Formats: sequence, structure tokens, C-alpha cells
Amino acid sequence: MMVLEEAVMEIIVNAGQSRSLCFEALHAARQGNFDEANSLLREADGYSRQAHRMQTKLIEQDAGEARQPMTLIMVHAQDHLMNSLLARELCEEILHLYQR
Repeated sequence: MMVLEEAVMEIIVNAGQSRSLCFEALHAARQGNFDEANSLLREADGYSRQAHRMQTKLIEQDAGEARQPMTLIMVHAQDHLMNSLLARELCEEILHLYQR
């Protein structure tokens, strides 16, 4: 079984990096650099996938016999992941608006 704190920190770090890259992509799009913006969104997707993979591992453990304790840091990690996923979707929509 993985160490819970390490798993949670991996979610937080990767989700945070994904969110940051999404907003960098918006900045690039606002300046008319759409290729760079799309590249940054693809890079953000990689970090998001890493965070989601770790979340899935924790869910799999929790569904089995290795029940996970619900801690404030776990809730914080979930919050980071969900915010980064929402930021990604919204940034892509805004990028399309800038391209118009």
C-alpha cells in the first residue's frame, strides 16, 4: 500500500501544475499565440492525467480492503484536482473565443 501523504501530495502538485499551465495558455491566447496556448494545454493535460491516475489508485485501494482515512489534506487534494479539471475546460472554451 502506498503512503497516503505521498499520494495526496502527488495529486496536489500535479493538479496545481496543470491549473497553472492552463492559465499560462490563456495568457498566450490573449496575446494571439494560439500555437503556444494549445501546446500549454496539452502539457497541462499530462499533469492532469498524472493526478487523476493517483486519485484512481487511491479509489481502488479504498474500494478494496485498504480503506483510506478521510483527512483534510485528502479533501484539499480532491479540491485541487477538480479545480484544475474545471480550469482546463473553461480555458479551452475561452481560447476558442479569443480565436474568433
